Amino acid sequence: MGSVAVLVVLLAAALGVFEVTMQPSGDERTGLAVLFVAMAGGTALLGWLLARRMDRFRSLQTASTVMAIAAIAAVAIAVGAAARLMFIQPHDLQLLTVVLGFGVGLGVVLAATLARGLTADLHRIESAAGRIAEGDFAVRTGVTRQDELGSTAAAVDNMATRLADAEEERQANDMARRNFLAAVGHDLRSPLAAMQAAVEALEDGLSPDPQRYLESMKSDLGAMSSLVDDLFLLSTIEAGKLDFEREPVDLAELVDESIEALRPVAAKKAVEIEFAADGSVAAIGGPAALGRVIRNLLANAIRFTPDGSSVVVTVAGGDAASVSVTDEGPGFPPEMVDEAFERFVTGDPSRSRRNGGAGLGLAIARGIVTAHGGRIWAEAGPGGTVGFAIPTHG
Repeated sequence: MGSVAVLVVLLAAALGVFEVTMQPSGDERTGLAVLFVAMAGGTALLGWLLARRMDRFRSLQTASTVMAIAAIAAVAIAVGAAARLMFIQPHDLQLLTVVLGFGVGLGVVLAATLARGLTADLHRIESAAGRIAEGDFAVRTGVTRQDELGSTAAAVDNMATRLADAEEERQANDMARRNFLAAVGHDLRSPLAAMQAAVEALEDGLSPDPQRYLESMKSDLGAMSSLVDDLFLLSTIEAGKLDFEREPVDLAELVDESIEALRPVAAKKAVEIEFAADGSVAAIGGPAALGRVIRNLLANAIRFTPDGSSVVVTVAGGDAASVSVTDEGPGFPPEMVDEAFERFVTGDPSRSRRNGGAGLGLAIARGIVTAHGGRIWAEAGPGGTVGFAIPTHG
């Protein structure tokens, strides 16, 4: 309907210009009006036919060439009809016909040339899209244009880049997940094996000290229970369902309580825990949740620091209340600093086996600190340093 309206406007404009500039007689006006109406009707019919059959062409180059021929033919017919109206001599009319035919041929060649480049770019985009569908995310279209086709090519290239990044992330997550499951399996298998051996010894009456075996089994059950609790807490954090009451807390007091709770663990390795604080350091948060974060960081430091060394815990106030824990171990490799708090990341798997733990502590700590509106960080070694900061007011 839009094309018909444009044709009507063009017809009216052409007749108006002819009326103003030529001041025709009645016969001339009628003849030209009939000619223009016939040409407009023929153009509308031709456009309708081409539009209905355009999708049947097997090549965009063919479709573009046909459209160009139709447009040039319309111009040639208009010029030829005008020549007849001007009563041009037969010799001159023949010459004009030859020139128009040559012009139509040149137009067809030009249209085919332009359509060939357009078709080649479309083939590049089609080929790239097909290879992307087959999993080749490194392919690019190689098409650089300023039109809609160029925008389509850029979108395909951007899609390939995003898919490549997603595939790389998926592979990294799969590797980290396998390491995580291996660590969890190790932490479950060891106490289970110890408990099975203890139960068999008790059943066979081979245990010289049954009470000691029962204490060992109780310790193993506690380790398994703690691991299950960690897994449940991490899943709660990942689901965004961590809930705690916000209230004024003294971070220095929470750190002191955590140090006292873990001092026996540190004593087994002859590790000295040093504590430095600027008096009371007020903050807003959940005491139990923040205590969990501090214990996780402190337990990690004790686990990885050498025997007979020290762990330093610092608490500071200011715009935000912060806690940092530093040990004398190897610390984080530079490439792991940004990934230390990711889920499923356990760092060096062999180190995790030697020291125990499935690598859940830092992931849990990040989730709790983030829920408090704070931030957590790690620094590259030597010496392991992990800290967090939370708002001092709600």
